[in-house]
Amino acid sequence: MSQELRAVEWTGDALALIDQTALPHRTETLRVRDVDGLVDAIQRLVVRGAPAIGAAGAYGVALALLQAEREHWDGERLRAGIARIRAARPTAVNLMVCVDRVAARLDDGLDAVLAEADAVQREDVEANRAMGVHGADWLIERVAEDRPLRLLTHCNTGALATAGWGTALGVIRELHARGLVELVHADETRPLLQGSRLTAWELVQEGIPHRVQADGAAAGTILRGEVDAAIVGADRIAANGDTANKVGTVGIALACADAGIPFLVAAPTTTVDLATPDGSAIHIELRGENEVLEWGGVRTAPAESRGHNPAFDVTPGRLVTGLVTERGVLEVSAGELPGERLA
Repeated sequence: MSQELRAVEWTGDALALIDQTALPHRTETLRVRDVDGLVDAIQRLVVRGAPAIGAAGAYGVALALLQAEREHWDGERLRAGIARIRAARPTAVNLMVCVDRVAARLDDGLDAVLAEADAVQREDVEANRAMGVHGADWLIERVAEDRPLRLLTHCNTGALATAGWGTALGVIRELHARGLVELVHADETRPLLQGSRLTAWELVQEGIPHRVQADGAAAGTILRGEVDAAIVGADRIAANGDTANKVGTVGIALACADAGIPFLVAAPTTTVDLATPDGSAIHIELRGENEVLEWGGVRTAPAESRGHNPAFDVTPGRLVTGLVTERGVLEVSAGELPGERLA
């Protein structure tokens, strides 16, 4: 895959987003020019993945400013528009952090806002590259034993989920570049199949050997000894290392703990929320019930059934073998806590 793949790209007067609801069958780009369009794109998962929506939110401040100029908004309406972008998805802290960072430059004008948004995107790519190296080095030292690794990942954490390169998938890409990936088990990721639609698509582009499996197969695959390490991303990490990620993650962590293999979380430091003391304080987004009651617009559950659709779950820090950031690897389950090391 080209290293230039960008899920989020500024075009000069609009935000170009790879429409991730269309992949893998069609590669389409959605051009967003206003606040309503961006909020809708974030909520419909046209753009998704904590770092990617952080970058989209950063450029969203510029979109709001341009819309304010076109439509003669006053300052209060501009701030309200930016606040709507900031709140479009409540669990991923990157969105809030990046919007706040760029909005702080509003008084300096559009050029300053765009320069700050560009910096958000550039720094995320740099962080991802550094994470890839740190995570690969850690796994080689502790697990590889001079042989290719069998890895498991959940949801999508590649270039599509970030400003470029990837977090957990970035570590896998780095290992693959070193000839140290035997096989990737990619969980399909119910209910919207980000693993089978997006992660598998990225793995195909890279030529990385992989198998797509049902989420429910992950624990058994681990306990049968078919996985050397699991590596996932994160949407918010509390100060004690508790980690919110795509629903289904905590079961993987429990299986890894039982099997005695590493469970790694790869995320930039912008995903670490030191103001959140532990996982109980992380707001878990509940999405529409039709995502689990229907498939392709066709009802698959009885008409009388109701749906429960949390988008994320929280993995306790005691189950996180390592937190891979651009600064290195914190061995959280051994007592290296983000709140102490990243403050």
